[in-house]
Amino acid sequence: MQYRTLAHTTVSAIGLGAMPLSIEHRPDETQALATVHAALDAGVTLIDTADSYHWHAGEAGHNELLIARALACYGGDTSDVLVATKGGRGRPGDGSWTVNATPAHLKEAAEASAKRLGVDAIGLYQLHKPDPAVPWAESVGALRELLDAGTIRAAGISNVTTDQIRQAHQILGGGLASVQNQYSPAVRDHEPELRLSTELGLAFLPWSPLGGISRSSLEGPSGPTSQGTAFHRIAAERGVGPQQIALAWLLARSPAVIPVPGSGRPASITDSARAAELTLSSEELARLENALPG
Repeated sequence: MQYRTLAHTTVSAIGLGAMPLSIEHRPDETQALATVHAALDAGVTLIDTADSYHWHAGEAGHNELLIARALACYGGDTSDVLVATKGGRGRPGDGSWTVNATPAHLKEAAEASAKRLGVDAIGLYQLHKPDPAVPWAESVGALRELLDAGTIRAAGISNVTTDQIRQAHQILGGGLASVQNQYSPAVRDHEPELRLSTELGLAFLPWSPLGGISRSSLEGPSGPTSQGTAFHRIAAERGVGPQQIALAWLLARSPAVIPVPGSGRPASITDSARAAELTLSSEELARLENALPG
């Protein structure tokens, strides 16, 4: 396993996106716990969750509680595992997502998340999405207060623009550790945010990193997936799955990148973790770049 810097520590270069374990089409708890344990067995030391990762109304924190149980019953040393959670979004139970990034809500949500995770301080707390009804500086200011109070050890921001990254960096300084935006072979709209994160020394956590290669968990079993791409051809040449090639490509984009592929089965996260062992050649990277859309 390779390691990269996040929140003043080192974590595995591939993390576990735990959302599929709690939302629609989620596995039963036995499989969910086995998936987290398989990630730990594979050397994964970053687990990405959120208080809004749940299916039904009234289930806020379902995923956080699941992760806490999985770590507690693992049977091995988990002291080096960084659990990153998020606040500022909600799910009323009808499949939709809401946004609430008022300072009062974020502070209350962070305290509730820490309690569910069973920690004195959250290792990395991320503002899930900017709230159009709340000035950005006020939402980020709440993260500053949480840092100062010791409720969180490091702050992250998600679904943001370069201007929002710069403003958050001014407010949080060294307390800002990460940016989490959508980024994948199919979706590269956030190249500017990736470049800026790299310049500022922030970790960049692409969400839905297998876009164009594998279905997103929110698309369900019938969601579309690509076949016959350059990623698939190189995977066949290498004798590995195309998901591994996509993740290795992401790791090659910048030393700041730490993909957090969503996994709902032990086999999927075990396969994803192996991408950290792959080094793509310059010729393979050129082939992939030439085949990318846009």
